[in-house]
Amino acid sequence: MAEKGELDLTGARLNRGLWLVKVPKYLAHQWEKASGRCEVGKLSITKGQGKPQVSFSLNEELAVFHSTSIKTPVVATPRHHDFSIQTGGQSLGVFTKGPSDKLSFEGIVVQKADCQPCRNDAYMKLKRIHMEQSAKPVRLSQQLDKAITTNYLPVSNHQYNIEFERRKKEEGKRARADKQQVLDMLFSAFEKHQYYNIKDLVDVTKQPITYLKDILREIGIYNVKGTHKNTWELKPEYRHYHIDEKTDD
Repeated sequence: MAEKGELDLTGARLNRGLWLVKVPKYLAHQWEKASGRCEVGKLSITKGQGKPQVSFSLNEELAVFHSTSIKTPVVATPRHHDFSIQTGGQSLGVFTKGPSDKLSFEGIVVQKADCQPCRNDAYMKLKRIHMEQSAKPVRLSQQLDKAITTNYLPVSNHQYNIEFERRKKEEGKRARADKQQVLDMLFSAFEKHQYYNIKDLVDVTKQPITYLKDILREIGIYNVKGTHKNTWELKPEYRHYHIDEKTDD
């Protein structure tokens, strides 16, 4: 595998000049279909008094565009294209990446051009098909001849909705008591045990869990780790535990 930052400069030593040509999407798609099996077309360069005239003719075997439209499944791709030569601009180089991520310098761009199709009937027909396809909605309604039985059957209510409603009803049954009354119940409970989980404290106080947590945050500490993980205990300033003292006879 090539080391990081390694660059193959064989192209620089060969002093290769490259053309950078922008082509239409449909033309690039037809070239990809060739995949090295045949020549993609022929390039013609005619030198005159001014700029050279450059044209490209697509291989006849590739000049077939398969449309998704039912009415026009196959249409001829424009074969004849003219190059619009550009002058000036910044200097550009071409690099390629190999299978081992090794970068290679291929050469310097000596000419830039735009490959433009001739505005003939074949081109206009292709553009119309592209516009029709882009205007099609992503989702279509379809009438079914028979019911589909392979999907999940509908249910009147999902289990998580039933569980949510059950908890909601239980919360509703628990009326909020006076805050001082809840504090008295909590202090009384913590005199018996140092640690409680929230479920046990709900059973002791019979209070809604959200209301109970608000009060616990004022007087208690929630343990998130250690031996007593996920339990509540009183803050140091509120602690007053009954400890049975044993004496030796």
